Amino acid sequence: MNELSPATQAVHAGETDSLNVRPSITPIYATTTFLSEDMAQLDEALGGAGFVYSRHGNPTVAALEKAIATLENAFACVAFGSGQAALHGALLACNLKSGDCVLIAREIYGASHTLIETFLVPLGVKLEAVDVTDNEAVRESLSQSKARVLVFEPLSNPLIKVADVQSLCELARQTNTLTIVDATFTPPPLLRVLDCGADFALHSATKYFGGHGDATGGVVSVRDENLAGALRSAMRLGGAILSPFEAFLMARGLKTLVLRLREQCRNAAQLAHWLSQQKSISRVFYPGLSTHPQHQLTARLLQPMSGENLFGAMLAFEVEGAARDDVFRFMDALRLIKPATTLGDVQSEVSYPPIASHRGWSDARMKQIGLTAGVVRFSAGIEDVNDIIADLQQAFNH
Repeated sequence: MNELSPATQAVHAGETDSLNVRPSITPIYATTTFLSEDMAQLDEALGGAGFVYSRHGNPTVAALEKAIATLENAFACVAFGSGQAALHGALLACNLKSGDCVLIAREIYGASHTLIETFLVPLGVKLEAVDVTDNEAVRESLSQSKARVLVFEPLSNPLIKVADVQSLCELARQTNTLTIVDATFTPPPLLRVLDCGADFALHSATKYFGGHGDATGGVVSVRDENLAGALRSAMRLGGAILSPFEAFLMARGLKTLVLRLREQCRNAAQLAHWLSQQKSISRVFYPGLSTHPQHQLTARLLQPMSGENLFGAMLAFEVEGAARDDVFRFMDALRLIKPATTLGDVQSEVSYPPIASHRGWSDARMKQIGLTAGVVRFSAGIEDVNDIIADLQQAFNH
């Protein structure tokens, strides 16, 4: 190296894989390209037997995918640049054609509905909505529409209505319909939707998997090898890849997932109980309350953690008689809780669905699913629950 010019040395000096170190944590592989020993090895790598280019695969991202596949009991997990990119990739993996129908939950995350409406409907794909809490309605819709894909959430966003995942997946199987289940609100080990029969387990990894509000990404896990190949092709060809920096942060967050989730679920349960006793609150949407119509279903659906029955860390509540301006004043008065268009972080967060997740929906459409101007979505963090309650109380007083 010493015989080379300084300009050449500046480019090549120090680039080596012979450091002979073994890190305890998978490092960030911030490189676009991986070199091979010879052309034969490069040929094998390009055929899928190794790393060659970070759009095709990256060791940091692969480590995250392996960890999530383990948690999901999956054959494979494929990571994308965001939750929306992950949904798009899953839909592309379904090989939809003009005339095919996508049956979607009536109360699904608004942007998921908009994605299909914007990108697939103009290509001739039909889009229909159904109440996935009504199994008979789903059975009838599957039969009449001959849907190619069913998309739903175990716990709906934002009103936390509960879908019987196993029954829905069985109904879909009877009509050869693929199921994409967005389980962002219910990460494993709280729920493994692949074990319930789902074809695709989708998560916005930005949320509970990352958990600290510092990384954006999405993941899809599958048990079928062919679907895994189709997913990876969608990721590689579409270029919606996850950065190794984001993957590193998510892998770090994943290590404390169970600890965070357990505390968040406990806080959510206490908050729901407290909110249900407040005169200023007309309704609380949380399946952990015995008054929730799907309380028993949720208890069967979600897995206990350390022997404790938990009901998720997401809830919503309706401020009595509140209009949009009232909710704005309430959220502006919060000091500890963060008004944010995300969830699943260590900090408690509130979101106003009419301007966030369901922005652009007409009043009539929101009314149809029970979403009023007074509804606030709440993501419980890991703070002391008494501090969270005190902040809510002073904001209500304001």
